[in-house]
Amino acid sequence: MNLIAIGGAIGAGLFVGSGVVIQSTGPAAVISFLIAGLITVLIMRMLAEMTVAKPVRGSFYVYTREAFGNRTGFAVGWMYWYFFVIVVAVEAVAGGRIVQLWLPSVPLWVLSLALLVLLTATNLVSARSYGEFEYWFSSIKVIAIVVFLLVGVLYLCGWWPGAQGGLGNLVSSGGFAPLGIGAILAAVVPCIGFYTGAEIVTIAAAESAEPAKSVAKAMRSIVFRVVLFYVGSVFVVVAIRPWNTPEIATSPYAAALRVLGVPAVSTVMNAIVLIAVLSCLNSALYTSSRMLFALTDNGDAPRAFTKLSRSGVPRRAILLGTVVGLVSVIAAYASPDLIFDFLVNSYGAVALFVYLAIALAQVRLRKRRDPGTLRMWLFPWLSYATIALMAAVLIAMAVLPASRAQFWLSVLTLVVILIGFEIRRRRAKKATAGTGSGETGTPSPSETSSPGG
Repeated sequence: MNLIAIGGAIGAGLFVGSGVVIQSTGPAAVISFLIAGLITVLIMRMLAEMTVAKPVRGSFYVYTREAFGNRTGFAVGWMYWYFFVIVVAVEAVAGGRIVQLWLPSVPLWVLSLALLVLLTATNLVSARSYGEFEYWFSSIKVIAIVVFLLVGVLYLCGWWPGAQGGLGNLVSSGGFAPLGIGAILAAVVPCIGFYTGAEIVTIAAAESAEPAKSVAKAMRSIVFRVVLFYVGSVFVVVAIRPWNTPEIATSPYAAALRVLGVPAVSTVMNAIVLIAVLSCLNSALYTSSRMLFALTDNGDAPRAFTKLSRSGVPRRAILLGTVVGLVSVIAAYASPDLIFDFLVNSYGAVALFVYLAIALAQVRLRKRRDPGTLRMWLFPWLSYATIALMAAVLIAMAVLPASRAQFWLSVLTLVVILIGFEIRRRRAKKATAGTGSGETGTPSPSETSSPGG
């Protein structure tokens, strides 16, 4: 559970996307990652409080539904599902591009499809199979970052062969914040996106032997480790190489390791990034299927997705995520600048909407019930501060030119989902009027069971 939590938040965004942030911010990218990490830590603490107090299948989908009603729960559940099925496509395409470096004659769509089929098969076996794969994927990622941090510290201290040491690169190219405070704040938006995935542990908890204990333990460790890995490794990158080095934009870690004289650095980093991509693809398939399964509990998704395999896996829910991912991969091949670009932009702020809903739900539920043994720090003031920070990030995303398109396309995604709720509500109302009984859209407890394995 610890490695699922850590691995969920450490993806290709750290190894590749951080370079874009550094190029647009300078060495002060460390501050952007620190602010985003603080917001993520606070959100995870709020979610952990609710999960430990009441471990349920569907996690924050259930909590937001309980706090604000059916409409909000429906929107949060489907937004989160949509976010991760698009992640499935994005990671499949990214993984295919990396493999294509070694197999240039094979078409990208074939490689992406192969990776998608491989990880789908893994998830179809059992929840334990997903956990085993994610354990090893996450272990490799964590080891790679720890080794990078260690050799980076040795270099900066002058203890690495041929190293001059020192922190001069932090201020040598225009100062620590060469592009100003505005650039630092703008970079917080993509940085939060890089951290997204830590909350997967609360969804996986429903299939663990001791949900409350597992979440409490994982959350206590993830706070320090994730922030350390992101902030620490980005600090090492900008301290070893000048932030405006062109190579940093495409492969920041390879750029730093090349200074250290690490042999075959490009191959090593490509292999690590591929593992990070496969880990995210694995988690995205798992998470989207479990959220879809949870949506069936209250009639928010078709009952067909309640069917489980003998090993307790919601295979139909997994296959739907795979099909959507496959369609998106085809779109990336057939229309990369129109359809696929639209899909990528349309989920940019969705995770932030979900995080804001989690924070609001925690405040409301805390006032209604005993929070249990794991509590949000300095309640209610720190909870209110977290909500204010999230709102500020969303406002910044709406007005800043670099993120404006993503924000409004994500709003469009939310509007479509809310229209879906109205259609579902009216159908349920008609069915209720026709039968004279309770809402038919909700399966009874005997019709559903928990995924496991």
